[in-house]
Amino acid sequence: MPYLRGEDDRPDGCVFCQKTDSSDTEEHILHRGKFCYVTLNRYPYSNGHLMVIPYLHIASLEDLDEPSLSEMMQVVNRSLAALREAYAPHGFNLGVNLGKAAGAGIAEHVHMHVVPRWTADTNFMAVVGRTRLIPELLDEAFVRLKPIFDRLRETE
Repeated sequence: MPYLRGEDDRPDGCVFCQKTDSSDTEEHILHRGKFCYVTLNRYPYSNGHLMVIPYLHIASLEDLDEPSLSEMMQVVNRSLAALREAYAPHGFNLGVNLGKAAGAGIAEHVHMHVVPRWTADTNFMAVVGRTRLIPELLDEAFVRLKPIFDRLRETE
């Protein structure tokens, strides 16, 4: 509710750049690569909603250097594998919102959403109440996904 009322505790500056200064558990960071990291979305569309975020503070994909862009896509693939194992979704939405007009909540730092989906996963709350219900707390999702990401990293 604080977020919806505009009372969230976002610090000054880029939240994605600052996020990496805290502990993985505190910030729900599931994987840290050389050029990007994976975190749970603080305001998810569904259980297991992840974001893959480059360390470079860049607003658009076409401005990323090749190593960052390449690792981003490799980490997206790792995220798909982890989410398949943890949640057995029927499909995924992958997306990048470039610019505020496209729906980017944090337009100054490009990031890719990885959203697990299930057949008929929309419910009446989204339609009638303009509300989403997520039955799993972020801490629970972190505990479920972190060991899978760690194991997938070891098998590289």
